Amino acid sequence: MSAGVVSIGIGARESGGGSDGDGGLGPVGDWVVGLMETFGAAGAGLAVFAENLFPPIPSEVILPLAGFTASQGDLDLVAAIAFTTLGSLLGAFTLYGLGAWLGRDRMRRLARHIPLVDVDDVDRTEAWFNRHGGKAIFFGRLVPIFRSFISIPAGIERMPLLTFGLLTTAGSLIWNTTLILAGYLLGEQWHVVEEYAGILQWVVIATVVGAVAWFVVSRIRKHRAGVR
Repeated sequence: MSAGVVSIGIGARESGGGSDGDGGLGPVGDWVVGLMETFGAAGAGLAVFAENLFPPIPSEVILPLAGFTASQGDLDLVAAIAFTTLGSLLGAFTLYGLGAWLGRDRMRRLARHIPLVDVDDVDRTEAWFNRHGGKAIFFGRLVPIFRSFISIPAGIERMPLLTFGLLTTAGSLIWNTTLILAGYLLGEQWHVVEEYAGILQWVVIATVVGAVAWFVVSRIRKHRAGVR
């Protein structure tokens, strides 16, 4: 075990944080540390892949913890972002494939037998996808629970794979980068990200919407100036 990885647990305990709220990393944090000890940045990617398939596993713990590990020099920051985004994409394609293979009714029956999964969440995600299509895929990657389930209706409706993959990658890259950088910058206070994840989620969404609006407005102004 490397000294940097050991310092994850020590830092979390000294700061009074951790995913179990009593000064320890908690089972999820310990599991993620074990994966990163064994596989490095790819271990963080494996954890995110599992989080996509089992939404109760919180990315709000996995990603900041990976960022903190990178800040200690035990992971490459860019590799952590790349592998976690790859894990998000592979997990999304897995659920897409299940949706396409099983269809709506069988998928709902299967969801009833998965621990900690609420079928109502699956239904709400499907309704959101039906209303917003591609936008739901992109922004869904920034919203807990929806992050995983949004891939299911995309598969059921056989959304073009290239479009699905690009939107999923873009949304996942933004979310993963934000939380990993937060953990990297916060250092031993990385666990604070979990506490404020809801606020951070809306900050990220507002920033993305603002950036898109700015791009559209600037393009319109440029076009009008060219016409004149």
